[in-house]
Amino acid sequence: MTQNPTLADTGTAQAPVRDRSAVLLIGVLLVAAFVVILNETILSVALPTLMTDLAISAATAQWLTSGFLLTMAIVIPITGFLMQRFTLRAIFIAAMTLFTVGTLVAALAPGFELLIVARVVQASGTALMVPLLMTTILNVVPEQNRGRTMGLVSIVIAVAPAIGPTVSGLILQSLSWRAMFWIVLPIAIGALILGGIFVRNVTERRPARLDVLSVPLSALGFGGLVYGLSSIGESASGHAPVPPWIPLVVGVIALGLFVLRQLALADSGTALLDLRTFAVGPFRLAIILMAGFMLTLFGALILLPMYLQNVMGEDVLTTGLVLLPGGLTMGLLAPFVGALFDKFGARPLVLPGTVAVSAGTWLLTTLDAASSIGMVIAAHVILSAGIAFGLTPLMTSALGSLRPELYSHGSATVSTIQQVAGAAGTALFITLMTRGTQSAVDDGADPLSAAGDGIHLAFVVAGCLSVALIVAAALVRGRSTSEASASR
Repeated sequence: MTQNPTLADTGTAQAPVRDRSAVLLIGVLLVAAFVVILNETILSVALPTLMTDLAISAATAQWLTSGFLLTMAIVIPITGFLMQRFTLRAIFIAAMTLFTVGTLVAALAPGFELLIVARVVQASGTALMVPLLMTTILNVVPEQNRGRTMGLVSIVIAVAPAIGPTVSGLILQSLSWRAMFWIVLPIAIGALILGGIFVRNVTERRPARLDVLSVPLSALGFGGLVYGLSSIGESASGHAPVPPWIPLVVGVIALGLFVLRQLALADSGTALLDLRTFAVGPFRLAIILMAGFMLTLFGALILLPMYLQNVMGEDVLTTGLVLLPGGLTMGLLAPFVGALFDKFGARPLVLPGTVAVSAGTWLLTTLDAASSIGMVIAAHVILSAGIAFGLTPLMTSALGSLRPELYSHGSATVSTIQQVAGAAGTALFITLMTRGTQSAVDDGADPLSAAGDGIHLAFVVAGCLSVALIVAAALVRGRSTSEASASR
């Protein structure tokens, strides 16, 4: 893979990040990616309002978030092919155009049906941005500086979704839910214009063929699993259109066929998602841990607003402000953690990060209707700090362990797993909450206590999963001698 001569010195693998054109390119991509990723969770605080306004259940309303993530999981695997076939600039313009159109349609949507379509269009554009950003960084940033730069990417991937509830809470305090899209629209248009002016190509186009069979297998595989999980929650409230086991079985079978298809196509170079990346041990372990982090993060982001509003009786503004310190914690720590990774490697950061995630999650299991706002903030900040210490090192070590020809597929794989884990976390914890609430109601509990019991059950399961993350983190390797030498 060759670099733009203005961004790379002759004979080097990556361009210095200090190059002004490289800094400008990455800066534009970071801003655009932050704006589009923010919309993953911007509706989470608004779900109770949307449930009333659109006359839909919680299990249906959560599709405005999990459907967004699911669409990204379906589209992202195609980005490996797109980044070989088309220029970086063309993909950027297509991504921001899709996102802008989706935002406009969402602002004008008269009901749930068109709103979910608009979210799918938004997500299609968003899906292109993160792999595009990661692949660009791998091509223009030298290895010894990638931790710092990937720390900025972590702000996009983790902090933007984390502050989405705060942004929506501030807006909903005095405006309708449509205002969330009207406010984002001019920012999206501005990012599109700036990108059209400043984004240039830093990768080389290569002949690539899209395997048509892989696309529906990917959609059925990832879509079936998440839809099946969501249907379990809907069935608890009597709204599931099909038995949950049907999409789950379809998803497992399709995903298995998708994996076999990609392995068969790997040697010919026509795989939609080159799974040879999983043959690399550090990449494989990092993917597992990142999936756990994203599942926990999005589970908390969907449950905490419901707990604060439905159990504690807080308004949307207070809900957004309570979640703000956690988002700011991730944002402030991400560049610092990236610099520490460049110096010490992944293990000294990931292991304490998983411990903090577990501690924060178990603190959330102690919440009830009488809990204080300070307790909620403390638990969320601890959880957020743990994610900040784990996500950047894992993402950087995963992609840095690959050969350059696998960068685009590695970026697509990382982004796909993150979004599938986020969608699965949203669906899983809503399912657990719905089941727990319904069970408590059946046992004679009042609605407030039942809602608290349902959310408690979901957090207990999350706590058990967080313990497994600690065990996996203990297997992360320390920094190699060659990496340590390169950083000095």
